[in-house]
Amino acid sequence: MDIKFPSKEEITICFAHVAYQLESEFESRNTGIRNFQVRTATGLTSRMPETDVLVVSGLWNDSLLDRSDRLSYIQSIGAGVDQFPVDELRSRNIKLSHASGVNSNAVSEHAMAMILSFSRQIHLARDNQRRHFWRGMISEVREREDELEGKTVGIIGLGTIGSRVAKLCKAFGMNVLATRQDVSKGGEMVDVLLPPDRYRELMTDSDFVVLTCPLNDQTYRMISSESIKLMKRSAFLINVARGQCVDEEALMYALRNRLIAGAGLDHFVDDPLKSNSPMWDFDNVLITPHSGGETRLYEKNIIDILVKNLDKLWKSDVDLVNKVV
Repeated sequence: MDIKFPSKEEITICFAHVAYQLESEFESRNTGIRNFQVRTATGLTSRMPETDVLVVSGLWNDSLLDRSDRLSYIQSIGAGVDQFPVDELRSRNIKLSHASGVNSNAVSEHAMAMILSFSRQIHLARDNQRRHFWRGMISEVREREDELEGKTVGIIGLGTIGSRVAKLCKAFGMNVLATRQDVSKGGEMVDVLLPPDRYRELMTDSDFVVLTCPLNDQTYRMISSESIKLMKRSAFLINVARGQCVDEEALMYALRNRLIAGAGLDHFVDDPLKSNSPMWDFDNVLITPHSGGETRLYEKNIIDILVKNLDKLWKSDVDLVNKVV
C-alpha cells in the first residue's frame, strides 16, 4: 500500500555527488524546496536522517537505508541501477528512477569520436606529437589512415545511445548492424537488426563493434576469447558500456597478438583502471576515464527529470520518468 508522498513544504532533498553541481542547478529553478549537497560518503551518512529525496549514484551504499525513516524517493544520477537493492526499496515503499537518456548525446558522440580517431589514426598522431616526430607518407596501404564510407559498424544494444550511434554512423555512409531485444521497432537507421542472442553474427561482419548494452547476465563477459575470434583482424572494439561486458584478459591477449586492430575503452572491470594495468601501454588502445557520459548539460538534464518526477509524486502519479520502483 502506497504511503502519501510528503508535500513540497515538508520535503528535503539531498544531492550526493563528488563533482556535479546539482544543488546550484536546482536552486536556479527557484522551487523554494529545502535542499543541500554532500560530496563524501561520510557527509551523506551523517545527513541521511533529514533526507526525504536522495539524488545519488556512486556514493550510494545499502546501509544508508537504516539511516533514515523519511526516505521516500531516490533519483539515480546514472542510467544504471545495479547498485541499488531494488527489492528492499520496494518493500520499504521507496520509489526509484534512473537517469537514462540524460547523457545519450554525450555517450554516442564519444563512441563516434573513438571510431573516427581509429579511422584517422588521431591516437597515433598524438603519440607522435609528444615525441616531436613528423611521420612521413606511408607506402603500405593497410597501414594508412582510412575512411568510414562503406565500412560496417555493429552496435550491440540498440537503445537510446545505440540508436544515436547508428544515426551518426549512417551520416558517415556506414553500414549499420545492431542487436535489440524487440526487433519489431527502432531499426530505422539500421540495415540489419538482430535479437541479442545473435550478436556473434554481427561481430563477424563488423569493422567496428560498439558496445552500448546494459550489464546483465546475458552481456556479462560477452566479449570473450571465443567472440573475439569471430572479429576481423582489422576490426576495432569500442566499449562505452560497462567494463564487465568484456573479458579483459581475453581482450589484452587479442590486442597484444594483433588478433584485432584495437580497442577504445571507457570503462573497466576495476574502475578506475589500476596504474599498473598492462592496458595503459598498448599503442592500439584508446583509454578514457569513464568520461563518455560527461557533458556540461548533465546537471540540467538530471534536474529536469527530478522536477518532473516530483510533480508526478505530488499528484499521486506513480508513472515516473525512468521508473524502476
